[in-house]
Amino acid sequence: MKAYEVLYVIRPDLDDEAVAATVDKLSEVVTNNGGADVAIDKWGKRRLAYEVNDYREGFYILMNFNGEARTAQEVERIMKISDAVVRFLTTKKED
Repeated sequence: MKAYEVLYVIRPDLDDEAVAATVDKLSEVVTNNGGADVAIDKWGKRRLAYEVNDYREGFYILMNFNGEARTAQEVERIMKISDAVVRFLTTKKED
């Protein structure tokens, strides 16, 4: 298994419960698709460098996990169709 890092931004107009539900949902996607060692780091609400979908702020979440390429692809697929996620970036960590 390879190590992946996903940084994603959640809409700022969501309440804390909705943000937590989105984070839990994405963590569950990782574990359900063969991922392990999921670590979540919530950076909180921060200002975006530029306006994205009429939002100037967002909740930044950093998720690290170990998994196969299909695990990372499934997480990206879910984030693409999610209304809560504004932007995301997935990187594969070097060993």
